[in-house]
Amino acid sequence: MAATKSSPSASDYLFSLVWIGAALYGVAFFLQNAYNIRLQAIDEYGPVIHEFDPYFNWRATQYLYENGAKKFFKWFDHMVWYPLGRPVGTTIYPGMQFTAVFIKNYIMGDKMSLNDICCYMPAWFGVIASFLVGCIAYEASLEGNSMTIFGVLLDALTGHYTDDAKLSTEKPTGYYKLSSYIGLYSPAIECAVFAMGFMAVVPAHLMRSVGGGYDNESVAVTAMSLTFFLWMRSLRSNQKHSYLFGILAGVAYFYMVAAWGGYIFVLNLIGAHAALLVLLGRFNTKVYLSYTLFYVIGTSLAIQVPVVGWTPLKSLEQLAPCVVFLGYQALQYCEIMRKRNNWSRGQAWKFRIQVGLAALVALVVVVMSVTPRGYFGPISSRVRGLFVPHTKTGNPLVDSVAEHQAASQQAYWQYLHILCFLAPLGFLFMLFRFGDSASFLLVYAFAAYFFSHKMVRLILLTAPIASSLSGIAVGRLVAWCLSAFMEDSDTKNSTTKKKVDENGKPKASKKKEKKSSSDEKFAGITAIQNGFDEASKSTEGKIVKGIASIVILGSLYYQATGFKTYSWQISKGLSNPSIILKGQMRDGSVVTVDDYREAYWWLRDNTPADARVMAWWDYGYQITGIANRTTIADGNTWNHEHIALLGKALTGSEEEGYQIARHLADYVLVWGGGGGDDLAKSPHLARIANSVYRDHCPGDVTCRAFGFVDRQGTPSAMMERSFLYKLHSHKLRPGVEADPTKFQEVFRSKFGKVRIYKILGVSQKSKKWVEKNRECDAGGWFCPGKYPPGLNDILRKKKDFAQLEDFNRGASDEEYQKEYFENLNNPELARKKADLQRQKEGREEESKPKIISDERKVEIYSTWEDTEDTTLMWKIVSSNAVEDLERWLKQDPGAAWIRSADGRGPMWWAFESKNQDIVTILMKMGVPHTDKDKNGFSPVDLLKEA
Repeated sequence: MAATKSSPSASDYLFSLVWIGAALYGVAFFLQNAYNIRLQAIDEYGPVIHEFDPYFNWRATQYLYENGAKKFFKWFDHMVWYPLGRPVGTTIYPGMQFTAVFIKNYIMGDKMSLNDICCYMPAWFGVIASFLVGCIAYEASLEGNSMTIFGVLLDALTGHYTDDAKLSTEKPTGYYKLSSYIGLYSPAIECAVFAMGFMAVVPAHLMRSVGGGYDNESVAVTAMSLTFFLWMRSLRSNQKHSYLFGILAGVAYFYMVAAWGGYIFVLNLIGAHAALLVLLGRFNTKVYLSYTLFYVIGTSLAIQVPVVGWTPLKSLEQLAPCVVFLGYQALQYCEIMRKRNNWSRGQAWKFRIQVGLAALVALVVVVMSVTPRGYFGPISSRVRGLFVPHTKTGNPLVDSVAEHQAASQQAYWQYLHILCFLAPLGFLFMLFRFGDSASFLLVYAFAAYFFSHKMVRLILLTAPIASSLSGIAVGRLVAWCLSAFMEDSDTKNSTTKKKVDENGKPKASKKKEKKSSSDEKFAGITAIQNGFDEASKSTEGKIVKGIASIVILGSLYYQATGFKTYSWQISKGLSNPSIILKGQMRDGSVVTVDDYREAYWWLRDNTPADARVMAWWDYGYQITGIANRTTIADGNTWNHEHIALLGKALTGSEEEGYQIARHLADYVLVWGGGGGDDLAKSPHLARIANSVYRDHCPGDVTCRAFGFVDRQGTPSAMMERSFLYKLHSHKLRPGVEADPTKFQEVFRSKFGKVRIYKILGVSQKSKKWVEKNRECDAGGWFCPGKYPPGLNDILRKKKDFAQLEDFNRGASDEEYQKEYFENLNNPELARKKADLQRQKEGREEESKPKIISDERKVEIYSTWEDTEDTTLMWKIVSSNAVEDLERWLKQDPGAAWIRSADGRGPMWWAFESKNQDIVTILMKMGVPHTDKDKNGFSPVDLLKEA
């Protein structure tokens, strides 16, 4: 007699509705939080674009909107990188610009200005990214992911393939069955909801998605999350045609390519996962079709993006996924032959080896034939820097960027907070709920941690994976806790009414017939698990489970509340647009410092339309975006030699800088006012200049002779006579005045943050020569400019910078690179060389210890900022380099009082590293050990934590 299928009761449906209602409320609540937390900047400052790069993105968006796509891709901008210019449309990732224009034309229309759309887009896409991360967690938590990593590894070793779709045949019971009536699955829904909640407010994502932060990453994280979700979706085990989602994954990848250069990470990550599936013995037709469709469609579309072109098939950074793709074709061919000929395992492996060797030989022949022709593209400095410490890229321009520094454990806590603990727990859960889709998170977790550890900027990449794993951990815990309070009617019925066969004997469970070979080998562990399950069903077990559930839920609620509060506090700092500042006057009143925009508006309103402005490259985007004036360089940094020329002008002598500037610019804009102003950045400028003009700092490749000699801001001889120092400190420091025959100060901002000088005696001959000597190609739009003849004497001294990756050009500069690395690895030696240089110039420093006033100590101690000095101090203290510290403090006792942006200084680091000798030195100098840092921790507290 056939068994009748029990129908769900009315109470079951009611519980299902309550459950799905709670889930939907959670989704709405978290997504609303995601939106609100990203609008703090707009709520306080209005729709203002932030930072530097977003102003370039805004200007490109405006050009696209006003001129259309055809002109955009043929846009050669002569207002940047003067006199060379730059082909903008073919050298940027235009996905974000096209998205903004699409929203303006087809969604918002006249309801919102293009500027406002650009300001709100990061918040909109931040919400979408939060939802997609929830989808990733859901996909990784479905019942198809029911294997264990140990079982999968054992299957791979024994050559057995387990169909994970057939493992979960047991129907969900109790709390877990509530979602089954509406086609969903618990605890996957809980995992998804909490993953959304974490992604909504995690600072690692907020750092690139606050309102006004119109930068590529704000859109790219969403595109990346969509690509990852669709890739995982294509591997879902219980659907025959799920591989078709590989097509959508390829399209999503195309959008990622168009939006951000970080698409290389996405491509390699999916390629690495595809390779891992082979190693785990999970290769089958569905996996083959998923990756093949993704790679073919994604690559075919990616090469349509002008800035990318054929690099997916030529660049060494992107060839690994191509090799995986070719390997998949060979493996699939072997599988077809195995099935057709019904080969044994040994015969199949023999054929695979033969095919693999033949493919390897063919690949070697192809590589050897095209390599001499320069077919393969190099590995860039930034990518190479991910595999070596950031200070050893060999490129002073790359090394000068703070975001390229290695991440510290403190940085992880700052941007991930409690996710630092929850994500590993979710990772552990995933190992015991393993599957083809879930295994992707394994690869993602390792890759994200590795690369973010190498470069602090890439902590951004950890936001989706940390949120997904944390959501999985909390979701499973919450589901387990709630199940403790639900009456398990199925279990109750099964204990009072056992199924029997025709002879009255209990029927065997069908699920036993569907166990994998790996499950059988772990029968002992399964027996222990079953024992715990039976114990939890007893009266005492239910009481213990209920108490444990209450404790866990209460703890999770407490931690979640703290995390939310922390994230909102961090968001407030991240929401500062940097171009507008809040300052506190001596009387306690708060004022808005809008010096930077005022300076740009002054340029726009008071200078000729063809005026050229010289400034350090950081500000180029803002000058063209707001002032609409021509700049010498900007943040694109595509031409190392040109930036070196700018650096030489700014850090060379006043006369030398003037002779360069008069041929290139009409005005000079200088940032002052302390903090991260131009003088603070200038040592980097000198190093970059010296990488091309080796006479700039003779015998000193890292230009240690250019800089401050103490904490009081005393300049070295080279800095004191520099073009930049004269303009920066003009009439502000005793005896410092720019040559009135060469420069005229025409603007000083309200709070002294920006000064603008008019260059006297500008070479109009050079200006006219540049206009008349642009060379256009056959298309008529690509028209790069040339340097005027007036700079020939300077340009003859340059030596094109040969980066380590320039092997295709046969270029090298071993002597420079060797000395550069030596100086970076041994700053003490470099400092001694700089001292010798100062001695030659008659500026030998006094050997007696210096003394600073109490007022100066308070001033230094009250200034919290991340600088080269704080980085160096942390390294010295954490490595217990007592002698180096003593030498430093002898020359500059104020260094004992420096503090980084988080409020910590050498005393905190000494306690944290348990360096008693350094603690003693600092205490003798009067440095306190009970003051609090930004998070309320004193140095003594760090010792207790350790």
